[in-house]
Order: sequence, then structure tokens, then C-alpha cells
Amino acid sequence: MMACFLVPTIVGIGVHSQRKRFPLWAHVEWLSAMVLGGAVALAVEHYAHGEIVPWPPFLTAMGSPADTAAMLSEMVAVGLPMTAALIVAWGALVYIYNRTDVPRRLGVGAAAGAPG
Repeated sequence: MMACFLVPTIVGIGVHSQRKRFPLWAHVEWLSAMVLGGAVALAVEHYAHGEIVPWPPFLTAMGSPADTAAMLSEMVAVGLPMTAALIVAWGALVYIYNRTDVPRRLGVGAAAGAPG
């Protein structure tokens, strides 16, 4: 009945489609890789456990209205916090990367428009 992978999938598609709107120093490609990679891994795991099937409606949780309600609740209870944790981890990585001397050593700090 799990469908928590749909939340990071939606965020990942949105981030990837809008990636050119982010400044280079934000390394939005890291966020895109993190959320889409995690979503693919979760989708494979859910498929292996029979929660995703290759015929409509594709999610076994959509078999009945009661199951669909439980699926939506699970997406909010698990999918949103999981995606938020990924975004916080990405933010920490970007902050640490941009505050160290790595960008300067690689010659990308000023060219990438890094703050500071």
C-alpha cells in the first residue's frame, strides 16, 4: 500500500524541470539526483514487494477507496518528511561545500556566483 516514493518523484521532476532557474552555486543538480535517485530506489523496492504492478491502476493501494485514503495518508506521513529530510541534507551539503575552500581550489567559486 506504500506510495511514499511519489512525493520525491514529484519534487524531483519539478526541480529538474526548473533547474535553469536556480543559481549555479545552489548545485540543484545534487538535489535532483538525490530525490530522483531515492524515488527510483523506492519504486524498485515497492515493485519487488508487489505494491506496484504493471497494469492499471499500477498501485495496488488504489484498488478501493479505503486503500486510496490510506495511501494518501501514508504519502503525507512518510513521503513529505522523507522529502523534507532530503532537502535539508542537500542544503547542508551545499552550505558546507560553498563555505569550504573547495570551490576556490577548483576555480568555481566566483565563476559560479557563490555567495560570500
